[in-house]
Amino acid sequence: MRHTYARRRTETLDYMQSMLGQLRTMAEAERCDMLAYLIEMAYVEASDIIRGERPARVQQDGRKGVA
Repeated sequence: MRHTYARRRTETLDYMQSMLGQLRTMAEAERCDMLAYLIEMAYVEASDIIRGERPARVQQDGRKGVA
């Protein structure tokens, strides 16, 4: 069961990363530099989560779900 969840999560993150890559290309083509940069940061974040280098959620001050 846990393996199935991890696999589905990885597939979802892979899909999101792919879509972010396409959005970044579109933003660059339209010369929307700040938008392209922000999308790139989301792309990098997704990559880090997939590789396990960053948590999917960031908890601060012991409050659940607050970034």
